[in-house]
Amino acid sequence: MSVLKNRYEFVFLFDVSNGNPNGDPDAGNMPRLDPETNQGLVTDVCLKRKIRNFVALAKDDTAGFDIYMQEKSVLNNQHKKAYEALEITHEAKKLPKDQQKAIALTQWMCANYFDVRTFGAVMTTEVNAGQVRGPVQLAFAHSIDPIVPMEVSITRMAVTNEKDLEKERTMGRKHIVPYGLYRAHGYVSAKLAEKTGFSEDDLQLLWQSLMNAFEHDRSAARGEMSARNLIVFQHENPMGNAPAHKLFDLVSVERTNGEVDTPARSYADYKVVLDKSGIPDGVTVQELL
Repeated sequence: MSVLKNRYEFVFLFDVSNGNPNGDPDAGNMPRLDPETNQGLVTDVCLKRKIRNFVALAKDDTAGFDIYMQEKSVLNNQHKKAYEALEITHEAKKLPKDQQKAIALTQWMCANYFDVRTFGAVMTTEVNAGQVRGPVQLAFAHSIDPIVPMEVSITRMAVTNEKDLEKERTMGRKHIVPYGLYRAHGYVSAKLAEKTGFSEDDLQLLWQSLMNAFEHDRSAARGEMSARNLIVFQHENPMGNAPAHKLFDLVSVERTNGEVDTPARSYADYKVVLDKSGIPDGVTVQELL
């Protein structure tokens, strides 16, 4: 696999209809909100989970594409695999005193776990496998417009126990966003990729996972979620040819026909404008969706 040679930034747009894109457990699982603007929020952790889940499905049982941070995984057991593969005896909470062995442990984790070499990981647990700073980072996603979460009552016709047969139907509630278009920013560092082994093939898999983030993540709670646009800025220089914020400023999302007073209910209510005339020298742009 070829080493990544370019720096990248990207703008990822996705939307939700009648679903909860990222519930807040501290607020009864209501959709996350910015309390000052009422814009919807989706955490970076949530987006990374979608990427991990897609890679796990697409690369099932493929060497080098295991997922480190997965449901009900025991992280110490993941670390033990590295020690066993390299035939190194571990000391509680300590890396080997031999620096080459310590580096080898961390490199083994990067080589075998896609999310470690992509996002990095703090693996300084009881079975210490070191720390990795990942080349790919995502920021929180914000909705373009304020959202108005709705609480919907639901009922269950069945009961759990025979003794409850004569009771009234069980009532419940679910929270939804009628419609919201969200925007997230991401970053890919070529220099950090050199240290973790994140390759050009890994980068293509990252783009695929974003474009298909919601295709295998359907559930009643999330309604309809779709990846709508992925705009990628590529730098010629591994260190970059322009500041990331200036590139992000070239992408604007506007309401069609200036209808700001009417609530948006579909992606067709928006238009994405890319100012190609402002792209700096040494930077190319591509729309993957």
